[in-house]
Amino acid sequence: MIESLLVANRGEIARRIIRTARRLGVRAIAVHSEADAGLPFVTEADEAVCVGPANPAQSYRDVEAVLAAARSTGAQAIHPGYGFLSENADFARTVEASGLIWVGPGADAITAMGDKINARNLMAAAGVPVAPGTTEPAADLDSAVAAAAEIGYPVMVKAAAGGGGMGMGVAVDEAALRSEYDKVRSFAERMFGDGSVLIERYFPRVRHVEVQILGLADGRVVALGERECSVQRRNQKLVEESPSPAVSPELRERLLAAAVRAGEAVGYRNAGTVECLLDPATQEFFFLEMNTRLQVEHPVTEYVYGVDLVEEQLRVAAGLAPTFDPDALVPRGHAIELRINAEDPKRFLPGPGAITVWTEPTGEGVRVDSGYVAGNTVTPFYDSLMAKLILSGATRAEAVERARAAVAAFEVAGPKCNLPFFAELLENEEFLSGDYDTGIVGRMR
Repeated sequence: MIESLLVANRGEIARRIIRTARRLGVRAIAVHSEADAGLPFVTEADEAVCVGPANPAQSYRDVEAVLAAARSTGAQAIHPGYGFLSENADFARTVEASGLIWVGPGADAITAMGDKINARNLMAAAGVPVAPGTTEPAADLDSAVAAAAEIGYPVMVKAAAGGGGMGMGVAVDEAALRSEYDKVRSFAERMFGDGSVLIERYFPRVRHVEVQILGLADGRVVALGERECSVQRRNQKLVEESPSPAVSPELRERLLAAAVRAGEAVGYRNAGTVECLLDPATQEFFFLEMNTRLQVEHPVTEYVYGVDLVEEQLRVAAGLAPTFDPDALVPRGHAIELRINAEDPKRFLPGPGAITVWTEPTGEGVRVDSGYVAGNTVTPFYDSLMAKLILSGATRAEAVERARAAVAAFEVAGPKCNLPFFAELLENEEFLSGDYDTGIVGRMR
C-alpha cells in the first residue's frame, strides 16, 4: 500500500480522503489556502502545508505550489479529489513525471474524455448510445443553426470542455439558439479557455442516471451500479440515490454493460463515472459525459456495494487487487445523499458566513461527510458545499424516513443553508413516488 498521500483538495472531500488514509495507516498530508487554515481537514491531517492565498488559482490550482508541497513533505502519491486539478491531464502527467503516484486515471483517458465532442465520438465507436448531436465543434453561429435544424429543436448548447453542469443552455428555436450560442461560447472561453460548442438533442423530460466504474490494476473494468441524480438546480446535482428507482433489472444490465464498454474504450484505470440521460418514456439512455475522477456522490455507492471507494482508488494506484470479488458484486439496500450547501433554499443563491451553530445528526443509517464545524467560516472563494448527508436503509422508504429525521436534527446557523429545501423535497409526492425527472425542482418552485 502507498505509505504517504498528499490530498490536493479541501473541505469535505479532503477530510473524507484523509479519513480512509489514516484508517489504512497511510500518512495523510493536506495542502490548504490561507483562508482554509482553520478547517478540520487541515488539523486532522498528519501534516499540512499552506500553498497560497484564498484565490484557488494561486493555491489549490497552482501546480508548482502543490508539487513543491509534495516534495517538501516526502509524499509518495497525490490524490486530487474532485474539482480543482482532478481532471487536469497535464497535472496528472507532471505528477507521474515527478516520480509520484497519481491516484486517478491515466492522463490519456482524462484527455480523451475531457472534450465532450471527442468523448461522444469515442463512445459511439465503442457501441455506447449517444444522443443525436454534432460530431465536431459548431465553429460559428451559422453552423450551429444548421446543426440544430438537422437535429431538431429543442437543442442543448454545451461547452465542449465544460463540466459540473456549467456552460449549458437550451434553445427551443433559432432565435433562442442565436442568443444561447453566444452566451455559452463566451462563458466557455472565460471559464475553460476553450470556446468550442457542441449542439445536441434536448429532452424536455429526462432523468440523469450515472454508473460508477472502477478500472482495476489488472486491466479489467467493473461497474458498481448506478446512481439517480435527477434532483438538480441549474443543471447541478442536489440529491443522489442508489439504486435508481427508474432502472429495471433489464435496463440496469444494459446500462452497466455500456458503462464498462466506455471504460474499456479508453483503457480506464481507477474510479470514474459514466453519466447518461434516460428517457423514462422509452427506457432509452444516451451517453452524456464521463467524469474521470471520484464523484461527490460516491458515498451512496459505497453503502449499496459495501466498499470504500477511496481505498479501492489507492489499491489500484498501488497496483493491488481490489478488496472485493469483481465477479460477485451484489447491491444491497438503498442510499440517498443530500448536498448541504451554504445557499438559500428558494433561489439557491450562495450565502457564505461564519458558522455559529453546527450540530450533525446521528443514528443508524446516518453518515455525515462534512467540511466544517462550528466556528469555521464558509468563504465566498469556493464551492458552497458544506457537507453531504448520506442516509441508508434496507429499502428506499426506510432511507427516506431516516432522511426526514436527519434533516430535522441537522442544525446550521450563520451562513444560509438549503436544509429547508430538503425537508420540502422529502414530503413531495413526485419524489416519494420515485417517478421524477430533472424538472422536479423547477416544478417545486
